Amino acid sequence: MTAVRPIDTGSLDQLGAPVLRFEAGEKIFLADETARAMFVVRSGRVDVIIYGAVLENIRAGGIFGEMSLIDDEPRSAAAIAAEPTEVSVIDQATFMALIRADADFALNIMRLLSARIRRMNDQF
Repeated sequence: MTAVRPIDTGSLDQLGAPVLRFEAGEKIFLADETARAMFVVRSGRVDVIIYGAVLENIRAGGIFGEMSLIDDEPRSAAAIAAEPTEVSVIDQATFMALIRADADFALNIMRLLSARIRRMNDQF
């Protein structure tokens, strides 16, 4: 099985992706919100939460919020900074440009989604 690679934030910097900072406990987004971007963790840790349970801890190089950019549906979970955290913001246009220009980026997103589904299946 091919491992999911961390996202290179240097290439995001070259694209001019904005960087946001969040304090521990600060919300990044909530479930059911309209999505405008996905995020790459530069430093810190983000908890992805649904119904009060932590589904996943996202660390440096990890991504979250991508599902809503793919299917144009509202957020399915909340994302909360678990500690002081810095993220790069990838909006819809940048996401689509990355998908079109970099097959490895697209495959990495697919591997990540596949790994998350497999982890969920292992819980049942």
